Amino acid sequence: MVYVQRDEKGGILRLDHEPFDGMTQTLSASDPEVRIWFAGRGLHDHLMALQRSDLELVRVIDDLVQVLVSLGLLNYTDLPEPARRKLQHRAEARSRVRELGGLLTDETALPY
Repeated sequence: MVYVQRDEKGGILRLDHEPFDGMTQTLSASDPEVRIWFAGRGLHDHLMALQRSDLELVRVIDDLVQVLVSLGLLNYTDLPEPARRKLQHRAEARSRVRELGGLLTDETALPY
């Protein structure tokens, strides 16, 4: 059995295995609507994890390019113009974040 909260149109807002404030009904865990809702949440959670991973990987690539350039193994001019522009925009944005001074102690702690 699961506990359900529905919106005004009858759509499921929340499902839980424990009773909660605002629940409007109970359903069998094998109910097709319940199974669809949990499957959709699983997909959403996986997509969000992938998006977070993409954002983290962007930072890794940005840092990698900086290291390669500093070692002389790569020149910015070796990169296509669109890539150089994107790297330049990121460098400028990171510089502006650092200029905020004491407001942020670690830019890697940003939630994005």
